[in-house]
Amino acid sequence: MIRPKIPVNPLPTGLLIPLDQPTANTTVESHHGTAPACGCDHSPAPAQSRIQMPAVRLTPAGLVAVVAGGAGLVLVVGAVLVSMLLAVAITGVSVAVCAVVLRSLLNQHHHR
Repeated sequence: MIRPKIPVNPLPTGLLIPLDQPTANTTVESHHGTAPACGCDHSPAPAQSRIQMPAVRLTPAGLVAVVAGGAGLVLVVGAVLVSMLLAVAITGVSVAVCAVVLRSLLNQHHHR
């Protein structure tokens, strides 16, 4: 569980990309000839069959339940967002009314 797991590519592409790319000012030497044969017995890798995940099948009743659940979720989230917006609007209006009342009180005090 604590040891890291290295992912294995199930379908190797066979493309080899070198880590350091040659730049324009370096010269690349071409190699002529064939590679020396080794004494190893190279056998092709066995072909792996694809594992297919089962498709999700919904019955009509399940589809209705999913649609009803999604609609309910949208309604609940919408109601929460609207109530938060309404709370912010009410707070803003109350602060504005308090500012007007304080300004009126301070202006009356200066005129006397």
